[in-house]
Amino acid sequence: MRLITIFLAGLVLAGPALAEPIELTGYAAFQARQKTTCGTTEEGQVRYGIFEGRTYSRVPGEKDRHLFDVLGINVRHCSVVEDKVRGKGFRSVSREIMVYLDPETGEMIDTWENPWNGKTINVLHVANDPVNMRDYRFEKDADGNPSSPWTGRLYGDLIAGSFEVPLFYKNPLGGEYQDYVGGTYHAMEIFNTFYDAKKVMDTEVASIGQSNLAWSRVAQWLPWLEMGNRAGLMVFNATGFSTFDKSKIPTKLMAILERKYPLYLTPPPLLDKRMNETSWTVFRKHMEEKVNNE
Repeated sequence: MRLITIFLAGLVLAGPALAEPIELTGYAAFQARQKTTCGTTEEGQVRYGIFEGRTYSRVPGEKDRHLFDVLGINVRHCSVVEDKVRGKGFRSVSREIMVYLDPETGEMIDTWENPWNGKTINVLHVANDPVNMRDYRFEKDADGNPSSPWTGRLYGDLIAGSFEVPLFYKNPLGGEYQDYVGGTYHAMEIFNTFYDAKKVMDTEVASIGQSNLAWSRVAQWLPWLEMGNRAGLMVFNATGFSTFDKSKIPTKLMAILERKYPLYLTPPPLLDKRMNETSWTVFRKHMEEKVNNE
């Protein structure tokens, strides 16, 4: 096993620490980042990230509502390159599906009765193609210096990665005067992932096998809900796992994919250069297509 630089930061606490903070540097940091993103250092291995959970509304002055259950999958693989200055690099390309389920029956729904405005709404499930890393992540920067450290928390045999993604950008459904009248999309995605610690930190191990995840999102109303400027937020909370074993895709999810979304059983081509899709850009295309067909 190659030498790995691990810093166990001391915590000044009255009792025992909850976890040992881990910091990997140099090549070990790059490879940990690659394995926790792609599951492996090998090119083209398809990884299935499967998750399930619930979605709630939060409106000022009223009780939270359990709107939907959700079930989804991200299907990805990674390309690998090597640069004379920057060393090894990788890039992930993927597609993802998340479908909305009736919280009482557990069945996928096509329409939804909006309790605030009384409308029967057509459901637009998440079908984002692609969801890619914009650029390659390299072992070194443009000057040949080591990339930033990779940090995690060690809980016995498990190592946890935790990060938040604050989102604040111009809403794709807005017009050219958003800077004057508002219209930004404001949300936060929260990811907590758990891996076999030895497989992440050992640079001789190419694959980390199965890992587990938790995902939450706090966001504005999705556009297909037709909530307009009504005050309130949506809260998503889900757990799941990532695996190279296609047979572990749950039966219900596999049936949905085969019936409605067969494209999402495979990732995009490794050299896919398309712009990423989001729920907002997909909704805009959906509405434009609807108008064109009328």
